Amino acid sequence: MPILRNIEWLNELPSDSPEVFHAHGSMCHRRPSNAPPYPSLITPEELLSARKKKLQRAKPFSSFLTDNFNRQHDYLRISLTEKCNLRCVYCMPEEGVPLSPPKHLLTTPEILYLSALFVSQGVTKIRLTGGEPTIRHDILPLMRSIGALRSQGLRELCLTTNGIALHRKLEGMVEAGLTGVNLSLDTLDPYQFQIMTRRKGFDAVMRSINRILEMNKLGAGVKLKINCVVMRGINERELIPFVELGRDQDIEVRFIEYMPFDGNKWSQGKMLSYGEMLQLIRAKFPELRKFQDHKNDTSKTFEVPGFRGRVGFITSMTHNFCGTCNRLRITNDGNLKVCLFGNAEVSLRDLLRKANGGEPIDEAALEALKNVEMDRRKGIIAAGETNNRTANVEHELLDVIGTAVKRKKEKHAGMGELENMKNRPMILIDERPLSTFRRTFTSRNIPLHLLPTNNQARPRLFSTTTKASSKSPPEYPSGSASDPLKPTRPTCLPHLTPSTTVHQISVSAKPSTLRTATAKACIRFSTPLPIPLIKTAALKKGDVLAVSRVAGIMAAKRTRDLIPLCHNIPLEGVEVAVDVVDPVDEPREDLHEDHGGIDITASVQTTGKTGVEMEALTAAVGAGLSVMDMCKSVDRGMRMEGVRVVEKRGGRSGTWREEMEVESEEA
Repeated sequence: MPILRNIEWLNELPSDSPEVFHAHGSMCHRRPSNAPPYPSLITPEELLSARKKKLQRAKPFSSFLTDNFNRQHDYLRISLTEKCNLRCVYCMPEEGVPLSPPKHLLTTPEILYLSALFVSQGVTKIRLTGGEPTIRHDILPLMRSIGALRSQGLRELCLTTNGIALHRKLEGMVEAGLTGVNLSLDTLDPYQFQIMTRRKGFDAVMRSINRILEMNKLGAGVKLKINCVVMRGINERELIPFVELGRDQDIEVRFIEYMPFDGNKWSQGKMLSYGEMLQLIRAKFPELRKFQDHKNDTSKTFEVPGFRGRVGFITSMTHNFCGTCNRLRITNDGNLKVCLFGNAEVSLRDLLRKANGGEPIDEAALEALKNVEMDRRKGIIAAGETNNRTANVEHELLDVIGTAVKRKKEKHAGMGELENMKNRPMILIDERPLSTFRRTFTSRNIPLHLLPTNNQARPRLFSTTTKASSKSPPEYPSGSASDPLKPTRPTCLPHLTPSTTVHQISVSAKPSTLRTATAKACIRFSTPLPIPLIKTAALKKGDVLAVSRVAGIMAAKRTRDLIPLCHNIPLEGVEVAVDVVDPVDEPREDLHEDHGGIDITASVQTTGKTGVEMEALTAAVGAGLSVMDMCKSVDRGMRMEGVRVVEKRGGRSGTWREEMEVESEEA
């Protein structure tokens, strides 16, 4: 096969070369005016000889980036921002996540310094991620500066994006050296897109995809991969349409197993495994066959004979690829993560800023730091002649990086451990969920506003629809510090004035604290018809579980419009779980026959001056009403029951849970 000759200019390309496109290998460059008019050809023997000479001159791979299992980490992912212009329901709340102070985030000079440092140690591929990296105001000059590192050994500069704004900046990115785009898209239905992302923008995403394909026909050479997170009951029916994208277009669609991160309410039941996805696709395309993967590929690649594109599966949960992992991550606040699923992080930002008195490094400070390092290397100054603030930052950073890499485990935890492991939300790592929001709490206080007004009454701490504990409520000496009925509790309804006028109570004097609440509800069916129809999504109105989850989230946000005396609370997180409950052989005593039902759990979070119990209740009821609306054609006798708050946390009264035993604790 003929090979291009005269390619030495690719490694010596000046930054101000004319904007003429030329595609070669894995990088897309601007071609200089002094390049040959058209490359001549060399023989395979000449190319092999040139490769041998290059290997002889190659340096050994950096020990700082090699772990104890001999994995060489030549792939770096850098998160540029925690902001995003979408609000995917499984990823983050509609209001977004609390943003870090700008001072805590890496500056552009700091990103460039770390990029150059890692490339100097053998990193050949850098991927820019987020949040959504395309909304960063200086994304183009930043990419141009990183792209210039190709003369130092960088081969690939890639981007992970949702595609909303990509089409407007794509040409500039290709000029900067962009070689690959991973575009996140979980549905091909414009209406489903708006439901899942809570934003419009499907047409903009498709424009970005089409623009990449158009530019590739002109020689841009951008590798396009579409990443689709597959969730049972949400979008598994779109597996085949996604595969069809590759029939006539050079696109690789990668289906990702749903992974657990803080706040995304992961459960094994929601995850569609690699094996199940493969089975569904092979039912339509039985000729689907395995494609040869690269050693460090994260996906298992397949192809349909006759299709231009390919299909991949990222199997982090069922078939990990830890043995060949070559990836490191830098978060937007400057922490190094050696494993996506690990909770161990080390701050490179703080160590880098030590040379600048702990302050963020701007261009002037970076230039001064480079000059000190350059003078030391040339022997103009000795290490002892510099003060502590200009110590050998590069060596200290490499020591910290090397120590972190050496501590990387052979493989990440299993599914059961990952579900309960503390980790960042995905959007604060590098691509896509909510701030810390756990399902279990330890402290247990009864919220005062849920106590009865009768001084002699004891609180009823159970529901008639749940199995009660055999334990009895604890007895407290009257007036003791642990007595939940001590006289300091309110003796009248707080929403009534002394003259019994209804009003909305003021919360201005209350402190803002993290507050969460969880509520439950249950739909009981009176016939056996709904359960199989729900499981197969065969009801005329569509997917009951998916629609009801969205309905619950929407209801929580409208609580202030439905409950007259509720405050307008900015919600930080709403999670609604809607699960099928199969019939049991021995129904409850109050049921003659059990036909199963739907269990609903709604959790709401905010940081504010009042609780979110009503928002959680409204979410549970809203999801339940949606179930009843979609199933009424096959069961008119179903009923909603067991609507209640089961857990509340935060505020002056502390934490309370639906249990027979309550431990008092200072808020």
